[in-house]
Amino acid sequence: MTITVTDASALAGHDLVLGYQRTTVVHGVSVHLRPGAVTALIGPNGSGKSTVLRSLARLQPVEAGRVTLGADDAGPLNAKEFARRVTLLSQSRPHPSGLSVRDVVAFGRHPHRSRFAGTTDADRRAIDHALEVTGVAGMADRSVDQLSGGELQRVWLATCLAQDTGVLLLDEPTNHLDLRYQVETLDLVRDLADRHRTALGVVLHDLNHAAAVADQVVLLHQGRVHAVGEPAAVLTEENLSTVYGLPIRCLVDPVTGAVRVEAQGRHHQRRR
Repeated sequence: MTITVTDASALAGHDLVLGYQRTTVVHGVSVHLRPGAVTALIGPNGSGKSTVLRSLARLQPVEAGRVTLGADDAGPLNAKEFARRVTLLSQSRPHPSGLSVRDVVAFGRHPHRSRFAGTTDADRRAIDHALEVTGVAGMADRSVDQLSGGELQRVWLATCLAQDTGVLLLDEPTNHLDLRYQVETLDLVRDLADRHRTALGVVLHDLNHAAAVADQVVLLHQGRVHAVGEPAAVLTEENLSTVYGLPIRCLVDPVTGAVRVEAQGRHHQRRR
């Protein structure tokens, strides 16, 4: 895939057509990730969210359309150059064995190292920072074999942060996390956007998480964009009920002003 450039977005997909073997699963989807903003990709299972994210990370071949990155490049980037600019926390990751947490997080520094070069002061600062902000500094010397699924999820997030890129792609970053670390991860996502001007693309199943963290929401349905815009414009009862195929109520939180989404199941009833 050739990565071309644009002034408008840190990373963008334009009219993407994506598929597996001979089956097209994404039809003409456009996504623009901008510095200092969080873009949430939402939609039912099979709607194409993760496939779109993988295409932005150069892990999914593009059948048609194009991906653009930044405004500074003179031409196509090789894999290492791209990895200095963009990183992805995917759902499917290898399970490391026999390594410490710090060793795994240090993998994130690989794109910044010259061949055969040792760990630099800059590497150590980036690793320590990533360990700290993800709440895993206290287990830095533990073997990853001893970690729970939620702890390992935070370690992989720390690995992405250690890579220190301007674009961060996260596929279900709150998966396997308890309530505390779900909230802390969403806070971290906002901090990266607000304080560091990182461009973030985040796949989320929890619509209330999307409402809480996103500046822009892209609602996908059957591989197409059903709606795109600010959370309040996209997270409507009409849009969500149509896409998810069941009655959904959308309320406004009187304290935060954020949209709150409530799905109405067959046995749903208002408790008084």
